[in-house]
Amino acid sequence: MKAAGKGPALLRLNNLKRVMTQLRATRITSRQDLALALELSKNTVSLIVDDLLEQGLINELGPVSVAAAGRPKIEITLRAEKLKSAGIMVERNAIHWRVCDYFSQVIAEQTWNTNTADPALLLPELVEVCQTLHAAHPELLGIAVGFPGIIDPQRGWVHFSAHLGWQDVDVLTPLKNATALPLRIMHNVKAAALLSVQQLDLNKSQSHFYLRIGEGVGGALVEQGEVLVGSSWTAGEIGHMQVQPQGMRCSCGRLGCLETLVSKPAVQQQLGQRKSGLRWQNAASEPQIVNEVMTSTGQHLGSALSPLMQLVNPASIIIDGPWNSHPAFVQAVQQTAQASTLAFTFTHTQLHFLPQRIDPANGLALAVVEQYERAIA
Repeated sequence: MKAAGKGPALLRLNNLKRVMTQLRATRITSRQDLALALELSKNTVSLIVDDLLEQGLINELGPVSVAAAGRPKIEITLRAEKLKSAGIMVERNAIHWRVCDYFSQVIAEQTWNTNTADPALLLPELVEVCQTLHAAHPELLGIAVGFPGIIDPQRGWVHFSAHLGWQDVDVLTPLKNATALPLRIMHNVKAAALLSVQQLDLNKSQSHFYLRIGEGVGGALVEQGEVLVGSSWTAGEIGHMQVQPQGMRCSCGRLGCLETLVSKPAVQQQLGQRKSGLRWQNAASEPQIVNEVMTSTGQHLGSALSPLMQLVNPASIIIDGPWNSHPAFVQAVQQTAQASTLAFTFTHTQLHFLPQRIDPANGLALAVVEQYERAIA
């Protein structure tokens, strides 16, 4: 009897979450269109929408004129500002947070420099940030905190972070003790991956690989709308794929990782060395040098994408990096990946070069929303 009583309540909750997901995706819709899209009865959808109206979470925009006879549709939309989420991104010596509405539009943000080397000093600062955000934005659905490194999202641990100098740090417990809000602990790149799939409006039933080039090189595989972390939480770490066994030493301690060839510091170092060389005596050679370095960088990345295409076989690869504005880089990535990959596989893999960088704090805020919408089994 007790289990049977839980069934209808769970069903109603799951239907509510499905409605919220659809409202977020369509922005403006109607009861009839919701029922059709979700394959729910009109009565079920109407009850959910009426409840959301009563809570002040939905606006009715008015009837839509239709040619056919019958009751006109009444358009509805979420009041996105009533459902907020926050993402706090921790980087080396910096914290950056954003509060977003339900449509991922930024409401407020702040960035400041701080000492991140000692977790005993940083965690109280993060506790204060969480409490301050909750007080300023009582509509928050939750807060996600992102870190670089090997992150266990279930336990909320930073197992290892070369960028921060951390090892085996329990982040979740002190934050849970300080706020009643739902919390998520994530890798910054994996959070950004979620946002990239949303921004490009990619098919969530397929898999998509997000690759981020910055101070390091990271990646994440989004499968069925969720980020895969792997058994040791390192799934997607393409930056530490060894591409030159006798190459430069990486921050991870190994030689010749992809990160040593295409990351922002690595490419800036290459440009600096080339510019200070003899050929730099002729100022006219600057564009040529930049073009050559961009071509070389693109070739290294294109070679690394080939095994990714063939082993993981994602529908698309999303490249988010500072070199996307250089045609020589984009062309070299495409040509090298094509030359190194089975033709059938390459033609079924879409390459996206993002024109603007993704802000991982925005992705962290989105992760809160997607967790809120996730159906309960």
